[in-house]
Amino acid sequence: MGSKSPLHPEEVNRAKVGRILVIRQHDQLGDFLLSTPVLEALRNRFPAARIGVLVRDGFSDVLIGHPLVDEILIIPKSTGQWNLRRLRTLFRGLTGKWDMAVVLNTVSHSLTSDLLAVLSGSRLILGSEHRPFGGVQENFFYNLRAPYAASFRHQTDRNLDIVRYIGADTRNRSESMHLTKAEQEDARRQLARLGIDRRKPVIALHIGAGKPKNRWPAARFGQLATRIHKELKAQVLVCWGHAEGDLAADFSAHARFRPFMLPPGNLRSLAAAFLQCNLLVCNDTGMLHVGAAAGVPVVAVFGPTDPKEWKPIGEKIVAVGSKTGETGDVPVAAVFTAVKKLMEKKQRKRSSTKTSRASVSGRRSHRRRR
Repeated sequence: MGSKSPLHPEEVNRAKVGRILVIRQHDQLGDFLLSTPVLEALRNRFPAARIGVLVRDGFSDVLIGHPLVDEILIIPKSTGQWNLRRLRTLFRGLTGKWDMAVVLNTVSHSLTSDLLAVLSGSRLILGSEHRPFGGVQENFFYNLRAPYAASFRHQTDRNLDIVRYIGADTRNRSESMHLTKAEQEDARRQLARLGIDRRKPVIALHIGAGKPKNRWPAARFGQLATRIHKELKAQVLVCWGHAEGDLAADFSAHARFRPFMLPPGNLRSLAAAFLQCNLLVCNDTGMLHVGAAAGVPVVAVFGPTDPKEWKPIGEKIVAVGSKTGETGDVPVAAVFTAVKKLMEKKQRKRSSTKTSRASVSGRRSHRRRR
């Protein structure tokens, strides 16, 4: 397994690229969702290609039913989850069928990802020139080495920069996942069983985060929920992770009313529940990106990380950052103001759409009378 000789990106034009494997099996859920615009960029560049994605177990749920993904290959989270059946399934899906592998190493460099790209048998292996291993001068597993911009870049653009090297791009830099009508209907029924009235506004609060430093205190969420309930007259749906029952109890102790509590579920059912709400408030965590990918307006509380680099791209996503870098220092008033403004903006847009439709309908009716 020697070093691959670098190729000029023009070689891609001369090659027959009918099967593309995208590899992003490490990092966090949010990191992975930030890379999903790459799928549209590749589809734009290779409209007839079969696109597969190799992803870590657990992240694969966000790709189910995705219109841009033809095949999903899954790597178990830990060695303890490996067995002969899963190894055979991965080997069959990985080897001998791909023309190009695209390795999305941005935040860190994964040797496993590089080796999987080589094992795929792809004649073309594309990756970033950035972050070579210690003791080497270049990422020798790749024969297409995308330049790394030293200037500040959003993480979505860091991923896109890799495929831009071969002429693949998209104007849509939003994260994406696809929820079926059945999943959305199941979520509507679930919220109805809780007692939520769909005729009234609903704001979801996801109060957990895998990284403790990224958690806004549950007490602050409780105070925020009380203001939302009292001043915005909105119903509040509270969600949390499987191992975060203590956060739910802490929240309940500080809420001055009884909100709707949604027990932990799987990732897709939670995304479908978010989609039934007018807005989601959450921490800087994977659920921020799940909500954004599902198409929900989101207000996110940021602490130690920079929202300019990590916040999902789009006008419907608002970040409230800490001036000190400590998540707990973000005031309730600042988050409430962001929620209120985003709700008002959404209402104005809805009213404008209704007015526009009424105007078009009126013109049609006038033409029929004439």
